Amino acid sequence: MNMIIGKRQIILAALVLGLGIAVYLNWQYTSSPIELPVTHMIEEDATYGEAQYVDSTDIAEADEGEIFFVEAKMSRQRARDEAAESLAAMLQDADIGAEQKVELAMRAADLAASIEIEGKIENMIKAKGFSDVMVYYDTRNCDVIVKTDGLLVQEAAQIKDIILRETDMPAENISIIEIY
Repeated sequence: MNMIIGKRQIILAALVLGLGIAVYLNWQYTSSPIELPVTHMIEEDATYGEAQYVDSTDIAEADEGEIFFVEAKMSRQRARDEAAESLAAMLQDADIGAEQKVELAMRAADLAASIEIEGKIENMIKAKGFSDVMVYYDTRNCDVIVKTDGLLVQEAAQIKDIILRETDMPAENISIIEIY
């Protein structure tokens, strides 16, 4: 039997291998039980769901940093949604070839990986005591925007350490921006 291995077979094998690795990693991370502390304290005299009246001047007096983070998160989500929709539309197009579909699928996987890494880094930085954090990550750069009253050298080192642990990005491609 004479078998010739072509580009399509190599690409298919790479995709199957990548899928297998993704399934294995998912299984590894979800199989380890996470012990969360359970609290049984319920306030007996608390009134839940009570209405609170808000004056429109309270919104106008909101912290500029908080407004920035809300707008930035909405903008990032909108951009991600548009990118995902355009990738899905391109994948549905019957006129594109198999190689282009593979490239689009890899771009979609890269987008999903970036979203996951950004979320993980943001949560780990928030766990260090920062109230608001935005992370923009791609394979070349990582930009971190942090709300702070003044970033200490140790805090900047903690943020860089988190990014270096979660990615293979060189330290010179990491930027930290403070919002006051």
